[in-house]
Amino acid sequence: MRAATLLIGLMLAAGPALAQETPAGSTRDADSLSKARAIGTKSRKVKKFYEPQFDLSGLAEYRPSAPMTGTLRQWGNNYIKDSGLIDVWEAAFRKFHPGVTFSDNLSSSAVGFPGLIAGVADLAPMGRQALWDELKGFEREGAAGGEDGSSNVEIVEIVMVTGSYNVRGWTYALGAFVHKDNPITQLSMEQLDGIFGARRDGGWDGLTWRTDWARGPEKNIRTWGQLGLKGKWANKPIHVYGYNAKYHFQDEIDKKVLKGSSKWNENLRAFSNVAGLKPDGSLTAGGELIMNALSRDPYGIAYTGIPFLTPETRPVALSSNGGVAVPLTLQTIQARTYPLLRDVYYYLRKEKGKPVDPLQREFLRYVLSREGQAAVQADGKYLPLTPQAAQEQLAKLDAR
Repeated sequence: MRAATLLIGLMLAAGPALAQETPAGSTRDADSLSKARAIGTKSRKVKKFYEPQFDLSGLAEYRPSAPMTGTLRQWGNNYIKDSGLIDVWEAAFRKFHPGVTFSDNLSSSAVGFPGLIAGVADLAPMGRQALWDELKGFEREGAAGGEDGSSNVEIVEIVMVTGSYNVRGWTYALGAFVHKDNPITQLSMEQLDGIFGARRDGGWDGLTWRTDWARGPEKNIRTWGQLGLKGKWANKPIHVYGYNAKYHFQDEIDKKVLKGSSKWNENLRAFSNVAGLKPDGSLTAGGELIMNALSRDPYGIAYTGIPFLTPETRPVALSSNGGVAVPLTLQTIQARTYPLLRDVYYYLRKEKGKPVDPLQREFLRYVLSREGQAAVQADGKYLPLTPQAAQEQLAKLDAR
């Protein structure tokens, strides 16, 4: 009894953010969460979140390189199916290549790499970057046939579109958010590392452990005074809010901010989705709960997305490599100048030293073309690539 009383006292002393019991009338049961998620997705998939406004004339027009036949098997991202974008791409591609058919299993990004590893998928569209376990699984599968443990196959990663600005599910950009009363206006990626991260011995660069990415505890930032704030702010601790470690948002920040170390601020308050709170039955996202907590905490900072912005919170501009701080806007994400934009990918396998399969290459050439990206813009959720970004991806398709 005394132990329970002590625990409650510690929770109250730490502030309301520590107490994250499931709200009355809600649930975190997996089946209930899936049903609630489907309700919200149904309404968003038919909505256009921005009107066409980006100049796509710099993108290359699609010109077939040769007549194509065969079947393309795609396993992965459900959102290109939910919105109908994949149907538009496939129908347009078949006008040029009527001998091509598609066999799609687009239920979740989680099935993409299993499909590639098992050899039942040719292309794996993913709403996030590949996880460490997925890359390791592919590496081990490729090495299984070699006597010396080496692999003769490799993964090709193609950015197909830029993630959205503010559309839940459609890979929205992440940002650093503070309370509206907080005077901080901008942060560098290194400062974000200091705030959200901790001492580390290294970090993962793909499947390579980089000890040169180590840093000591002296770079931890735990008070607002360490960021230059004065007066009443100087000695106030920074309260950090984010997502549960199993969510891919955490992986995104880990790779881009924490140098792949998975070493997080020891006081991070982590949130997850809940169902049963809304009259329409839709999901209450972890991001909503994060922003609600931040709305009550002038000394807090959170990473999440614009869809969950409240009147009491605001994003801060971010800079990288000593550059100019860039605000989080629709325009800066599409222009790919904002540091924490997110990408949507196609993954495929090929033999080392050999070209990409001709049919796979041809379809991805279409996706990256002016016509393919115009379909993205017409859909109004993901954002079309810039000419430079598209050209970089096309070069990967031609590399050996």
